[in-house]
Amino acid sequence: ITTILAAITWQLVAVSLSCAFPTPDSPYFFVNLLKHLIMPDDFVNASETGEIPSYNGDAKAKATDFANYFCSYAQLYHQKQMLADHNRMAAYHSAIIGNADVFKDKVVMDVGTGSGILAVWAAQAGARKVYAVEYTDMAKHAKSVMVANGVDDVVTVIQGAVEEIDLPTDEESSTTQVVDIIISEWMGYFLLRESMLDSLIRARDKFLKPDTGLMFPSHTTMYFAPVFDEEERKMCSQEYSNSMGDWFEFAESTKAVYGVEMNILESDFEREQKEYYMLSSRWSELKPDALLAEPSMIKHLDMATCTIEDSRGISKGAKDSEFEFVVEGNGPVSAFAGWFTADFKSRTDPDGSNKAPKLPYPAFLSTGPENGYTHWGQQTFYLPSPIPLLKGQKTKITGNIEMMRTKENSRLYNCRIAYDTSRLSSEVGKADQVLHTSKTVSQVYQIP
Repeated sequence: ITTILAAITWQLVAVSLSCAFPTPDSPYFFVNLLKHLIMPDDFVNASETGEIPSYNGDAKAKATDFANYFCSYAQLYHQKQMLADHNRMAAYHSAIIGNADVFKDKVVMDVGTGSGILAVWAAQAGARKVYAVEYTDMAKHAKSVMVANGVDDVVTVIQGAVEEIDLPTDEESSTTQVVDIIISEWMGYFLLRESMLDSLIRARDKFLKPDTGLMFPSHTTMYFAPVFDEEERKMCSQEYSNSMGDWFEFAESTKAVYGVEMNILESDFEREQKEYYMLSSRWSELKPDALLAEPSMIKHLDMATCTIEDSRGISKGAKDSEFEFVVEGNGPVSAFAGWFTADFKSRTDPDGSNKAPKLPYPAFLSTGPENGYTHWGQQTFYLPSPIPLLKGQKTKITGNIEMMRTKENSRLYNCRIAYDTSRLSSEVGKADQVLHTSKTVSQVYQIP
């Protein structure tokens, strides 16, 4: 009983902390702080098989998942941040309302409905029935939104994990695959962070009509490119240096005033600070001219056919995981940046392309620098040392990227970027002559 009460108490602390700090990284920072300092074995945000807890986690894993992930989505301030993203809103509105003929008289499921705006649009587009699924208490607000917009007779809000709910089955075939269209805004930073894609795939496989069903969005693509942003890179480095300077002063003061030697902890503290300041990706709103080369596609997903394995990340040697950039001009290369695009278009897979309804008016969403602000922004991986660009020379950057879920939290990712550089001559008569080749550099970054 004592152990159970202690676990519940600390879960409540975790929830209160994660809800009290409405910045993108604060909930994870404080909950992870508790996890490492207090009860390291009790706060693993993954099921015993490494899945997201909403799928097959026990009560403890689901409680931790709520504290780490779902809690913020139950807050209206968080919903407002997404609803105020006009690039996001315009893409979904165009895709749904612009293709009203496709939605007319259809059964629609909105996975992770939040405050319910996509479900409202589906009803306004003529859907016969809309199931709006929401895990958190935001479902109560969604019900109010349906009533306020006069669509509560069409939209049924269901509170629960989409992996655990049931829908009325088809009376003739008894199949659960009764949904014509699944809409969802499931994408996280750099597309995969948060791992909500797992839930979407399971909902698709359970509820969507296999050959005629549509997914909104229908396809998503991840991009990667070298960028120039020395001001931010130097700031990361300076913050790291300042933190270490504070440590040295602290250790000296503790020894002089209290007679306790703390230098034994210096290397561990340095590792923590380096991971936080230098080896964690940062949310960025880069300008288009920050790009130093054409972006490289590193992963593409067809939402009608992608698998749970696809959603886990980018494995070593995976298709499209290798990149090559040739850079010249102003520099240096300060970082690599990643973002994604989402298409709302007709099915392209062999089973669905000939049977599913066609979208007459495709829509498109980009979170890249060329499209201005989105709440996703770009994830920028700043280099500890920049890659110089020299006049009269081209720099070729060749490498690969891996992206894998952390063991402690199945909704967060680590990213390994490995690359080498070659300097090539740009002079007439010596074009592409290799002047210098570097050793391979490999860094693992957290995507917090």
